[in-house]
Amino acid sequence: MTLPATPRPRVTVLLALYGGGPFLAAQLDSIAAQTGVDWRLIAGDDGSTDAGPAILRGFADAHPGRVALRDGPRQGAPANFRALLRAAPAGGLTAGGLTALADQDDVWLPGKLARAAEVLAGLPADRPAIYCSRVTVCDRDLVPVGLSRLPPRPPSFRHALVQNLVQGNTLVLNPAALRLVQAADLMAGPVVMHDWWIYQIVSGAGGRVVYDPEPWVMYRQHGGNVVGANDGAGARLASLGRMLRGEHRGWSRQNLAALERCAPLLAPDKRRVLAEFRRLVQGGPAARLSAMRRGGFYRQGGLSQAALWAAAALGRV
Repeated sequence: MTLPATPRPRVTVLLALYGGGPFLAAQLDSIAAQTGVDWRLIAGDDGSTDAGPAILRGFADAHPGRVALRDGPRQGAPANFRALLRAAPAGGLTAGGLTALADQDDVWLPGKLARAAEVLAGLPADRPAIYCSRVTVCDRDLVPVGLSRLPPRPPSFRHALVQNLVQGNTLVLNPAALRLVQAADLMAGPVVMHDWWIYQIVSGAGGRVVYDPEPWVMYRQHGGNVVGANDGAGARLASLGRMLRGEHRGWSRQNLAALERCAPLLAPDKRRVLAEFRRLVQGGPAARLSAMRRGGFYRQGGLSQAALWAAAALGRV
């Protein structure tokens, strides 16, 4: 007796395209090479004037029925990804499918999507959950130059409010997380970055955030990245300097406004944490330091956490 083959996990890949022609083919080939999953691709073109759309159409011809190209909103990468998330079938290709985000200039290792599917399959299907991972930082020719740092503390809403851990080019959502994000998109208004906002929404709703210490993405650095790697000592010090100078305050206020609009979707205990974050962002000196203690906010690493306390004291969070 021959047993029926186990169906492969279904994954809808969302790719934001703009001026990505020089590196796009390698990323598309790495998506096609994914093992152990049944993938589909939806790409949003934000008005490219290079060869990117033609490369994408050629890829679609080579993989009939698997690829769709749509016009993006032409408002930048976060808006393009949000439009793609709105367009994604609820639950992926069909009920039970996953949704993955892809940048146009990286290369995925062949088992990336299968690994995410394996991890998410072990979690309750009715609870929002997202998967993300470490990356291998590479130069423009994909020569590895190092690994992204391992976070010393786990992901949480208290962390998501002050720092992003979820790198969008590694992000995979289960169906419950996609439905949550689609509902939040109708409420949120402008957000700082789509991946940071997804981390905040999912952790704020009581969902699971899984960080895989294994690197599954070759993260290409070429000088034109929307957000580049921030792992070098110089880059980390520059980021801390911006926070201490108050340059992150606009981000905090925008995140706060978006999350308060989405408050009905947050778990009750997370709404209390959000109230402390409001005091941290908007309160006077004593209120800010009290909010830091009561809210338990933290950034990854001792120096970064010390800078957060200093910025709270100075009113620059």
